[in-house]
Amino acid sequence: MPWNSQGGGGPWGGGGNNGGGQNPWGQRPQGGGGGGNTPPDFDEMIRKGQERLKRLFPGGGGYKGFVLIGIAVIGLWLLTGFYRVQPGEQGVTLLFGKWVGTTGPGLNYFLPAPIGEVIKPNVERTNQIEVGYRGAGTVASNGSRDVPEESLMLTGDQNIIDIDYVVQWRISDAGAYLFNVRDPENTIKLASESAMREVIGKTNLEEALTVGRVRVEEQTRTLLQKIMDGYDSGIFIAEVKMQKVDPPRDVIDAFNDVQRARQDRDRSQNEALAYRNDIIPRAKGEAERQVLQARAYKDRVTKEAEGEAERFTSVYNSYLTAQDVTTRRLYLETMQDILNKSEKIILDQKGDGNGVVPYLPLPEVQKRANAGGNN
Repeated sequence: MPWNSQGGGGPWGGGGNNGGGQNPWGQRPQGGGGGGNTPPDFDEMIRKGQERLKRLFPGGGGYKGFVLIGIAVIGLWLLTGFYRVQPGEQGVTLLFGKWVGTTGPGLNYFLPAPIGEVIKPNVERTNQIEVGYRGAGTVASNGSRDVPEESLMLTGDQNIIDIDYVVQWRISDAGAYLFNVRDPENTIKLASESAMREVIGKTNLEEALTVGRVRVEEQTRTLLQKIMDGYDSGIFIAEVKMQKVDPPRDVIDAFNDVQRARQDRDRSQNEALAYRNDIIPRAKGEAERQVLQARAYKDRVTKEAEGEAERFTSVYNSYLTAQDVTTRRLYLETMQDILNKSEKIILDQKGDGNGVVPYLPLPEVQKRANAGGNN
């Protein structure tokens, strides 16, 4: 061979400082000729490692030792598949990145990484999205920034209204939430705008500003939930709250004037209704009283006439039975009735002829008697 030398031993054989046919990664040269560090002896390192394994497994040999170590490593790897889902969370299990199931709270097991993965989102936390404004707080305030392209809407009576509102939502199905919708928050915001515009488009301006706010909120929440269910988004819409409902800023003064005029109109109408409700019942009561008085008078006169007719009939029947007695009794009763109501003067026609008429002034005597009794 061309690299043989007289000392023999291969290309790094004798003649060198190492001598004795060592390989190129042998001991440091003993002489002072070459000098410098040489690479480590990998063969020696492998041999020493095998010897250590043999000492660990004296009866099994190297192959069985490697098998046992592999089994132990695999067992430890499989134990890492246990995971705990806290209350308020859902465990979403992924197999090679594919969603294969959802687990509830508690201790569960799934294949560990890199084969399996578990995502545990919180499903009880209420999230909030602001629409129509941007602010640090939960309520639209004077310091918040208005977003007209989101808040200006057209009502059913062709008026423009400025609405700021918030959408509160939670995760109902973690798997669907993570994998069926790419951007859940932006999807909720855009869908809520669509739902609110549809509801406001069927509502008059005055109703949306006053008594119809609760109805608008509930209808918007129902419609938005229907949209999210159609996407199979795994999202539950808890509530839609309207924070500010006003006319556009440019016409708010004119709108307030119109509102004040309407309030004056309503006040005048209420006063007129109150007067009508006061005067009409009293007039009806007076008319009813007069009708009842007339009926009472009619009944009284009718009864008196019937009594007089019965009395006349009774007197007539008595007259037919005893004419003389009845005639005298009628005469006496008539004279008693007449004389009882007239002033009476008694004259004695059988005087003694002296030309003086005996006179008894009974009315004067009665007046003096009454005057004396009062004193």
